[in-house]
Amino acid sequence: MKEIRLGLIGLGGMASVHAEQVEQISGAAITAICDRDSVKVAEWGTKLGIDEGSRYSDPEDLIKNAEIDAVLSITPNNVHYEIIRLCLIHDMPIMTEKPFTRTYEEAKALLELSEANNTTCMVGFSYRYTPSFRMAREMIRSGKIGQVRHVFFQYLQQWGGPLFDTKMNWRLDRSITGSGALGDLGSHMVDAARFLIGEPIEISSLMSSLITEREDPVTGNPVQVDIDDFAAFVAVLEQGIPAVFQTSRNAYGSQNQFEISVFGDTGSLQMGWEYGDTLKWVHPDEEGNQVREEINVPDEYRLKQLQDFIDLLRGTVREETATLRDGYLNQRALEAIEQAHLSKKAVKVADVGVTSDRVEVTG
Repeated sequence: MKEIRLGLIGLGGMASVHAEQVEQISGAAITAICDRDSVKVAEWGTKLGIDEGSRYSDPEDLIKNAEIDAVLSITPNNVHYEIIRLCLIHDMPIMTEKPFTRTYEEAKALLELSEANNTTCMVGFSYRYTPSFRMAREMIRSGKIGQVRHVFFQYLQQWGGPLFDTKMNWRLDRSITGSGALGDLGSHMVDAARFLIGEPIEISSLMSSLITEREDPVTGNPVQVDIDDFAAFVAVLEQGIPAVFQTSRNAYGSQNQFEISVFGDTGSLQMGWEYGDTLKWVHPDEEGNQVREEINVPDEYRLKQLQDFIDLLRGTVREETATLRDGYLNQRALEAIEQAHLSKKAVKVADVGVTSDRVEVTG
């Protein structure tokens, strides 16, 4: 079995999570690294035993390296577009973090570029690898809960709340992120809806900047925050299925509370990332009595995100793997959510890119 040699771009906090996954995969290794911070490059180079010739400060230099087979891009949102673009033009397979891009315009440009080549691009919608989500998807598709009638999604975190005295950082800077809680957490909810049920067709939304001023960690001065830290939206999914979504970074008591409820004619499913090894299934028994089961998810639904990427590079294509087109469709839905908030009207997702130009969210 040929070893898969990976180039890692971006050596921040999440890079360690991905590096640990790579270590657990047989026949895969990180053999090149890149970051603008030379200190991080030196530290990681020493830790991974990477020689000086495979340590980079410029992503394009790493991408053009003929000694690697694929790139892992674990970077802030403002460089997603350029790194994906470079991988496409240099025919370098890539797994990129979500959200796919900062804006719909960037996503559309990448989709158009991808149509000229077959470069492998996987988008890291990590919750596709939560065991209960994967099992629920199969149960829904096989009719275990009958016709799906409505769905509820929530993704709550607490770190942005006043008691945590969170200083200004890149996740709160529109020029870097494109949006706030919507792009960071809401993109996962949109992807989960697409993964479990189907495409969003029409969306109405509300977005709020709950905390509009934070301390600059360098100067100590207050700075304005102009992105959302709360978003709620209602969507009509394929088959006319209504879905309700809410996300917040100011939900005191919530660590990483990503939960989904799916209600069908003959049953319902409840799942959450924080208890991702179990799935709650409510359904009638043969006598019509309501039964509440808590299923321990079997091993067949367990798959690591990076194992999926390595398998893809080796030729194993799974239908549920998030591709570049999934990234584009996700970004289009996020754009529809922002447009719906600004216009105070429902927006048809298919009209994004066809109707009026985007307007910046001001809170």
